[in-house]
Amino acid sequence: MTRRLLVNPILCTGHGVCAELVPELIEMDPWGYPLVSRAELPAELAAHARRAITSCPELALLIDDRPGR
Repeated sequence: MTRRLLVNPILCTGHGVCAELVPELIEMDPWGYPLVSRAELPAELAAHARRAITSCPELALLIDDRPGR
């Protein structure tokens, strides 16, 4: 199973909380919106990713763990 952190670009308003909490996976573009790594979510960063998800003011983050994605 491949797990990835995803951002919903429609919900995201660019607060930047996610990039502060998980800079290993998320960087900000020139307009202040997150660019999320397409790489598999490392197990050692899963707790940090979950914290970013629950801290997002717009609830625009999620972990996709569907098989075959």
